[in-house]
Amino acid sequence: MVGTPKLDRIDINILSTLQQQGNITNVNLAQAVGLSPSPCLQRVKRLEKAGYIQNYRAVINVGKLAEHVTVFTEVTLADHRRKDFIKFETEIRKHDNVVECHLLSGGYDYLLKFVARGVLQYQEIMEGLLDANLGIDKYFSYIVIKPVVEKHAVPIHDLVNRD
Repeated sequence: MVGTPKLDRIDINILSTLQQQGNITNVNLAQAVGLSPSPCLQRVKRLEKAGYIQNYRAVINVGKLAEHVTVFTEVTLADHRRKDFIKFETEIRKHDNVVECHLLSGGYDYLLKFVARGVLQYQEIMEGLLDANLGIDKYFSYIVIKPVVEKHAVPIHDLVNRD
């Protein structure tokens, strides 16, 4: 990647720490990665500018907020032309209840993750998607009974270390 700064051990530690504790103060971050605050802040700004840090956010405990259901849905399109994928992806981005959408290889085309008030609302959303003529051939729904593992951080050290 042209213009992308090469990351060193400290950069990796900054990224790892920030994804675990997005609201950490710069002073505490600097202490955690072994820098003084000013150079640490400069590195964070450089990582933001280079696109390594996309944003900062709070992870909300939705279960405390409201009753809800999480549904994973496999979607297969009837046709596989580029315009069919573009049409589906353009429309699916408009739906706030779709919190993830992944184009896959294998037995189906997309895996979607919905969060809805309940099964009835999920089914209304799916009926709306079918009525929108997005080229959906078939879909299969999987209602989450209980999340077992939900990580909001990736194993940065494992991904970048080639030891």
